[in-house]
Amino acid sequence: MANRGPSYGLSREVQEKIEQKYDADLENKLVDWIILQCAEDIEHPPPGRAHFQQWLMDGTVLCKLINSLYPPGQEPIAKISESKMAFKQMEQISQFLKAAEIYGVRTTDIFQTVDLWEGKDMAAVQRTLMALGSVAVTKDDGCYRGEPSWFHRKAQQNRRGFSEDKRSTPRSL
Repeated sequence: MANRGPSYGLSREVQEKIEQKYDADLENKLVDWIILQCAEDIEHPPPGRAHFQQWLMDGTVLCKLINSLYPPGQEPIAKISESKMAFKQMEQISQFLKAAEIYGVRTTDIFQTVDLWEGKDMAAVQRTLMALGSVAVTKDDGCYRGEPSWFHRKAQQNRRGFSEDKRSTPRSL
């Protein structure tokens, strides 16, 4: 990856605005949910944006998370490698993002791989994980582990069908 120096002027202001959107309390909630959801020996990272980024950066935790939201035998990511090579780690992040989109997370809620890899927009990573949790709670298929109140339920379609008699009743009044 290309090393970028410090930003100045307008670029600096934009980067500061992006960094202000990061929520440390939300980080703690997401870490607790991921550890509970994966139900494996995943170590708890130290608090802080940089530690949160390092914890997720290789993609293994993210892949384990998305796999845990599916019934056994239907996991979308077959092989999770703990490689130290950058391109393999970025590939795993991309696999997670594709699987999250298939799971039901909207494309607009999904972060870019470089947002996590370079740590440029960790708030976008948090938004994606929140959206994933919301979809998991909404599906209510038994694969979600954790407190349902941690995430908002998505609105679901509720179509109503009325017979012709019911529709014509107000007209006759």
